[in-house]
Amino acid sequence: MAGGSFATDSSVAKERAQQYKGRVTPYVIIACVVAATGGALFGYDIGISGGVTSMDEFLQKFFPKVYKQKIHAHENNYCKYDSQALAAFTSSLYIAGLVASLIASPITRKYGRRLSIICGGMSFLVGSALNAAAVNLEMLILGRIMLGVGIGFGNQAVPLYLSEMAPTHLRGGLNMMFQVATTFGIFTANMVNYGTQNIKPWGWRLSLGLAAVPAVLMTVGGICLPDTPNSLVERGLNEKARKLLEKIRGTADVDAEFQDMVDASELASSIKHPFRNILEKKYRPELVMAIFMPTFQILTGINSILFYAPVLFQTMGFGRAASLYSSALTGGVLASSTFISIATVDKLGRRPLLISGGIQMIICQVIVGIILGVQFGDNKELSKGFSILVVVFICLFVLAFGWSWGPLGWTVPSEIFPLEIRSAGQSITVAVNLLFTFIIAQAFLSLLCSFKFGIFLFFAGWITIMTLFVYVFLPETKGIPIEEMSFMWRRHWFWKRVLA
Repeated sequence: MAGGSFATDSSVAKERAQQYKGRVTPYVIIACVVAATGGALFGYDIGISGGVTSMDEFLQKFFPKVYKQKIHAHENNYCKYDSQALAAFTSSLYIAGLVASLIASPITRKYGRRLSIICGGMSFLVGSALNAAAVNLEMLILGRIMLGVGIGFGNQAVPLYLSEMAPTHLRGGLNMMFQVATTFGIFTANMVNYGTQNIKPWGWRLSLGLAAVPAVLMTVGGICLPDTPNSLVERGLNEKARKLLEKIRGTADVDAEFQDMVDASELASSIKHPFRNILEKKYRPELVMAIFMPTFQILTGINSILFYAPVLFQTMGFGRAASLYSSALTGGVLASSTFISIATVDKLGRRPLLISGGIQMIICQVIVGIILGVQFGDNKELSKGFSILVVVFICLFVLAFGWSWGPLGWTVPSEIFPLEIRSAGQSITVAVNLLFTFIIAQAFLSLLCSFKFGIFLFFAGWITIMTLFVYVFLPETKGIPIEEMSFMWRRHWFWKRVLA
């Protein structure tokens, strides 16, 4: 059953792949840009929560104990913001997203990627309205939960949409539109926080409410977008799928690519329980990557920096304005660095970027940990020179993440699943990502209080493990058609033994 109606010989599959025709049409670019707006929702929330939780007016209204803890001298600088309730404000979104991603999987498979994109945008609209109008903690958390539902649907559907719309030779770059939108959302959120910090007492409401802007773009875009040819074939709409494929490839000569889609769909239709089937031995490599890639992406520590950047910088002694400025700077670095990956991923490949990015992140985390361990402690603030040095190395860390694990942590899993388990595989990827995002978001303030400067060394250790994992276990996916990834695993020195 591993090959289904695919050719069983990899050379035959390669021959068909070489017959793919077409170019990057304006239609593909516009569709990918609109779909990737879903990433802006994810990024905006990542960036907005840390800035809002550092605003005094927000803390006074919803977390008065944390506010008192902040303004009074504390015996441990690292523990100023240690509060499980405050962490829950950030993390509740991600546990909701985890549950929603599992619900989104069958919807994405049965009714198409487009419907899931629309559902995600509408849920985010409701969540942003509740957050902006919140009068108590319960209403605030409910809004966060609705935002989480939106993220669960969006993160399930958008990467799949991008991978299936893009031509094979440029799939990596176009797929990264999701990460570009995510990083742009983070940068925008940081700039919004910087601009609203002095709008008292309702600046935080404006910061939270402006999430409605990308939500509207995602919802309207989803309504206007077509579904992917792969999804149409999967639902038996072959004639419509062929016409759409000709339109997005800019040519009528799409026989080879369309036949691969039909073959994949025939195999997929025989799979009634994709979550059960993904556990089979023949899908072991895909399952491992669906679990480990998103896990490692979060264990870089990037989300801790992005979620709590203003809080983290204030912990180190930065003033309120300086901390928001520094976090805006890191957001800008992240947004710009993604373009490095777009320009190189389909030339250099996925593995070189992941490995080199991991090495740079390790070096930066270790240096920041050493500086804080030597120069910063209880009731002490960093000198101006060392503060600048810390910001520089955090920016270099974010830069490395932005052209390696940031975009590729989503790109690689979204392109390796055969159609018959694609929705299940993407759902697992999103669920694992959100699970570890929730864990880190909930635990970071306590870990910072307990580990102090060692928190950076903790993440550096994980980055070392994940870099070795990529070197040993991840084959290069550059230039391999999305419908023929199964043959890649059979050629890999390790996975061919597992699949034997």
